[in-house]
Amino acid sequence: MRILMLNYEYPPLGGGASPVTKSLSEELVRLGHTVDVVTMGYKELKPKEDINGVTVYRVPSIRKKLEVCQTHEMLSYCISAYRFLPKLLETNQYDIVHTHFIIPTGVLSYLSRKSIPYIITSHGSDVPGYNPDRFGLQHKLLKPLWNTIVKNAACITSPTNYHKNLILENITNKEHWNKVKVIPNGIHPGNFVPKNKERKILVVTRLFERKGVQYVIEAMKDIKNYSLVICGDGPYKKQLEMQISRLNVDNIDLLGYVSYDRLKHEYETSSIFVFPSSSESFGLVLLEAMSAGCATITSNATGCPEVVGDTALLIRTKNSEDIRKALVKLINDDQLRIELGLKAKKRVEDSFTWKKIAKQYLSVYEDVIHE
Repeated sequence: MRILMLNYEYPPLGGGASPVTKSLSEELVRLGHTVDVVTMGYKELKPKEDINGVTVYRVPSIRKKLEVCQTHEMLSYCISAYRFLPKLLETNQYDIVHTHFIIPTGVLSYLSRKSIPYIITSHGSDVPGYNPDRFGLQHKLLKPLWNTIVKNAACITSPTNYHKNLILENITNKEHWNKVKVIPNGIHPGNFVPKNKERKILVVTRLFERKGVQYVIEAMKDIKNYSLVICGDGPYKKQLEMQISRLNVDNIDLLGYVSYDRLKHEYETSSIFVFPSSSESFGLVLLEAMSAGCATITSNATGCPEVVGDTALLIRTKNSEDIRKALVKLINDDQLRIELGLKAKKRVEDSFTWKKIAKQYLSVYEDVIHE
């Protein structure tokens, strides 16, 4: 099967949906299929590159930062990709287009719909109401287009039931409700191997207000015998730095963007992982922490509980006291901490390997092509 992947973000650009697209593409290649990706160009990145068997095309864009993309920068990708795609579609006989994000990338698939069928994987901020911090006005203006793209898609996939329900709430034509299927994100469990666990609490996320890192920092003022390490960058970083300075504590390290090797080390040596996001379709970092054998604390809302199952302590969103109590519980109970880490690793291996996830997508592709 020949598959065209569209995503305006692909590593090293972007957050959760970017590595998801990469891992899925490479797993499909390992299963014997051909995958091409059309993504956003950025500074010195090559316009065409073969990466682990996947051909990556990068079209011109005006993107300025690795970690975050603004609306006008997404538009620049859509314009460049729209000009680039006709020749690519004519040259290569693709069986299906797998598009990531209803908006903006879905616009490209919709405009090419007469040439080739498309499915869309929704990741979060492409759905109205998901993200309180961004895209509110854009979603209001683009709601008719959003529904047109959904209507013409052969299938919409969502990583959790929580996110599926949010998509369904926004679909105006009830005939298309049966198009939405849940396929979780995946991971290669062997990428993270638990090592000697240190007295260390880890947070890994892009730094937006909705990710809730500020509540973890607040909870740390009463935690003396563990350190907190925060990995990630984003527009909320300065506020977090100011908060840490006000608390005047010396057991919090805000590292910003870190290399993969450093991130891997932090996962593998941290005892506890905290992810208190108040708006999350899935939370890929949860899988990474679970596969590294971390005892996890995460939100009891949005998509997070579906990822961790019974292998984590759940806390209310925007609640530093809940986080503090959960931290104290894990710090004081060695057996519980170790047990949760082991259960989490097994859950990942049983349910979230990329090989299993890729086969679920292949089943969807085959159904669409057959129809």
